[in-house]
Amino acid sequence: MSLISIKDIYLLIGLVVAILVVLTLRDKQHPKRFTTALFWGLFGSLFLFGDLAVNTLGAKLAHQIAGAMVIGIALLAGMGRVSLGSYQETTPAQKEHSAKQLGNQLFLPALLIPLLTVAATLLLAGVNFGDVLLLDPKHQTLAALALACSIALLLGWRLTGDSPLKAVAESRRLVDSIGWAAILPQMLAMLGGVFVVAQTGDSIKALVSLFIDPSNRFGLVVIYCVGMALFTMIMGNAFAAFPVMTAGIALPFLIEGQGASPAPLMAIGMYSGYCGTLMTPMAANFNIVPAALLDLDDKYQVIKVQIPTALALLTTNILLMYFIVFD
Repeated sequence: MSLISIKDIYLLIGLVVAILVVLTLRDKQHPKRFTTALFWGLFGSLFLFGDLAVNTLGAKLAHQIAGAMVIGIALLAGMGRVSLGSYQETTPAQKEHSAKQLGNQLFLPALLIPLLTVAATLLLAGVNFGDVLLLDPKHQTLAALALACSIALLLGWRLTGDSPLKAVAESRRLVDSIGWAAILPQMLAMLGGVFVVAQTGDSIKALVSLFIDPSNRFGLVVIYCVGMALFTMIMGNAFAAFPVMTAGIALPFLIEGQGASPAPLMAIGMYSGYCGTLMTPMAANFNIVPAALLDLDDKYQVIKVQIPTALALLTTNILLMYFIVFD
């Protein structure tokens, strides 16, 4: 038993999303308030009622309902039914005054989150109060992250003097600015698991065999590295692309067929996937969220700036793999 468990974190996420749904429904000037509220309501319900559904309806039926809800979320996003609402924003003059008043203290809450997460993970593991652990032993990093975010939020309230409701209202504005892309990491991670179960790697292996000579080492290296980048661009997550591309190309052709050293091969393969992360809006947490945080006019500006670096790194990864991973 733990004081901060993964179930508690899920409930906290669900409650925050539920508040955002209520605020959206109360926004009479929102052009798509009902469908936007439905989108976030479906998403938040998965966190709030997931365990309850499994315990009351059984795992199979609960999973089917969750799947239907995910399809509903995808349809609402795909049909353009999720949009921005109206917000009580401060004027540019007020923002400038607040920035001058607070100065670099503005960055303290954001900087505290990673620092406290690492510190709590390293220092608070195993800390208990009698029979109750402070952090969930199976999810220590997530529990530490939740604790760090809570402390950073309290500090933000202290620095700005605003109310908790203001923080929630700003959360709604930020989430609406990001839109459906905010939940892409969860969706794409789930999709990666589906691809593994569907043995997509075997299909990729058969496809590569049709077009590339198994003795063409350089061609296989290019296919693997570029494939990792492209599949990551589609998936939005190199970790989701890695098992599929490694099972389909790296393992049968490069390791077993060409005798490549597994550790450096797979490390460079992951680096190639990260090159794809730099070039895709599907990696919303890396590329779309910063654009929203910085209020950039072009939400793809971050990606456009990163593309030359990504292509240069991808080329370097191909050359490194070809010259150093083979005996």
